[in-house]
Formats: sequence, C-alpha cells, structure tokens
Amino acid sequence: MRLLHTMLRVGDLDKSIAFYTDVLGMTLLRRKDYPDGRFTLAFVGYGNEAENSVLELTHNWDTPSYDLGNGYGHIAIEVNDVYKACEQIKASGGKVVREAGPMMHGSSILAFVEDPDGYKIELLSPSRGD
Repeated sequence: MRLLHTMLRVGDLDKSIAFYTDVLGMTLLRRKDYPDGRFTLAFVGYGNEAENSVLELTHNWDTPSYDLGNGYGHIAIEVNDVYKACEQIKASGGKVVREAGPMMHGSSILAFVEDPDGYKIELLSPSRGD
C-alpha cells in the first residue's frame, strides 16, 4: 500500500494551481473537467503519480469558497533551507504565516505558509531524527 494523494477543495482553481506551481514549485500533472458533475480535478506534485504522493485540487464550479473547519491540520513539505524557501515564497507573492525558525520544544527548523484558500503548508528542514 502507499499514499496516493490528498484532496483539497478549492474556490478558484486557476489561482490555486498558480500558487502550488509558481510559488511552491510543484508541477501540474493533469487536469480534467467533469461537465456533468460540474467540477474539475487538477493534480499537482513534485514528481509523477506512479512514484510520489500528490495533491488533488477539486474545484466544484458552483462553490466559490469553503469553511476549512477545525479538524484540518496542514500539508508538510521538506525543503533544504526553510529560511530561503520563505524568502522565495514571499518574493513570489505567497503568504508566510509563521516565519522560519526552530520549532517549540525541538530543534527542527520550520515555517508555515498559506495557500489562496487558507490551507496551511508546513515547510520543514530535512529530518535529523528529532
């Protein structure tokens, strides 16, 4: 077994695709409209779906926004340099909501950014086993 994808419902698909590709550096892997169901699916990620977990962005054509609820946590992405990644994200128009720095009660370096729909993405330094 393996994790295939995580699905996020998004209000503006083009804006979300631009964020995940232009700001976070993912690739749009595929996109398909389902006119009878009035929705579009777009898959983005850092590698092909045969070997990597990806994000499924679901846009229901008649729903402009969603309540994120209180059960959702975040997506985590490993980056080589969290400080540099935050600077690049800000320069690309992304929103950093927790600046890069050590985690509370640990030594991992992390930061949080937010996508256009308000979903949190954690940026983590490569694991050192803590």
